[in-house]
Amino acid sequence: MDILACPICKGDLELSITEEDERGEIVHGSLYCKKCDERYPIEDGIPNLLPPELRRSGK
Repeated sequence: MDILACPICKGDLELSITEEDERGEIVHGSLYCKKCDERYPIEDGIPNLLPPELRRSGK
């Protein structure tokens, strides 16, 4: 977490965990940037740090 930063503003990210596996690894959750009020999803253990406009166009 110390090396992760918001790709938009380079602000600090807060981790929110909604599901962990038996080893304590994050399965689902999100990373939140207070500075620019953007949230990045974590799905299947992988954080999606694409800017919002690129994330939404892929769906």
